[in-house]
Amino acid sequence: MDDQTVQKVLRGVSLPARSRSPWWELGRRLLLALAILVGTVLLVWFDRDGYYDNNDPTRRVDLIDAIYYTTVTLSTTGYGDITPWSDSARLVNAFIITPARIAFLVLLIGTTLEVLAAQGREMFRVTRWRKKMHQHVVVIGYGTKGRSAASALVQNGTDPESIVVVDPKPLAREEANSDGLAVIAGDATRRDVLRRAGVADASQVIITTDHDANTMMATLTVRQINPDAYIVAAVREQVNVPLVRQSGADAVVTSSEAVGRLLGLSSMSPKLGEVMEDLMTYGTGLEVAERDLLVKEVGKQPQSLPDQVIAVVRDEKVYRYFDPVVTQLARGDRLIVVRPAKEQPWAPRPGTHDEETAEED
Repeated sequence: MDDQTVQKVLRGVSLPARSRSPWWELGRRLLLALAILVGTVLLVWFDRDGYYDNNDPTRRVDLIDAIYYTTVTLSTTGYGDITPWSDSARLVNAFIITPARIAFLVLLIGTTLEVLAAQGREMFRVTRWRKKMHQHVVVIGYGTKGRSAASALVQNGTDPESIVVVDPKPLAREEANSDGLAVIAGDATRRDVLRRAGVADASQVIITTDHDANTMMATLTVRQINPDAYIVAAVREQVNVPLVRQSGADAVVTSSEAVGRLLGLSSMSPKLGEVMEDLMTYGTGLEVAERDLLVKEVGKQPQSLPDQVIAVVRDEKVYRYFDPVVTQLARGDRLIVVRPAKEQPWAPRPGTHDEETAEED
């Protein structure tokens, strides 16, 4: 495979790093090679009386000769100008220096192959990753909102390998990689960047850019590439919500107003603000969840269930629990409930207790 093809495959894709980086491996091998070299020099120097220097009239071996003999012996078979003559020196060469030479050459060759093969291995990793990217989640922007969104997905059971982050900032990409997520480098308003992220095959796209204008452009481009994806976008200003919806977003969250509302509630009623924050925090206290309707719950009123039902989803529409339309629960309904963050038998996640769900026929 030529260099252009390799670069095309790798372009802009950054997969989570291995447990040890290639630079760490390279440094470790260089230190091992240096240790072998230094150790062998000392070995020859301490046993210098067992060697002849055929180019020296006195035949004595000094420190420089020891260094010279070690380097040419470890890297080649030597030139014969310095030779061991005593039995001890010959045994040291046979059982210590020769294995050291083999180890030294293996380290050099292995390091060379490692450097040459690193790009090839990364290319195959990216190729395998692209083949698995189907019905995945694309997170555009990995700032505070994007990172929290990805974290919430993982905490609720989404495989980190099925999440792809798109961000142009190096620091954000490093953070996403450290969180175990694949990253595409580039501007999400560009069609080619979104295609590299596999937006055409994504099931969901979460857009959290720094500016509402970029959010609208990214939403419009995503919707053109994938008409079926579920798009959730975050905007700073409420006035931009209709524009983002017109661009193709299925759900729009106003981040500044949500935070401001929480601040206002906390100032008027600290306990109410505490409860609201609890509902938005995963893993402790209370949580808001969506679950299937169970067979034994068909025909009942939402208020009569053990769960604290706050809304019912019917025919893709959301009804409040007191709405006359959902006075009686029917097959195909889904419930929005408030329940303890720690799962209880009376508030099961669908499929976790072998319950029979009341799906439509």
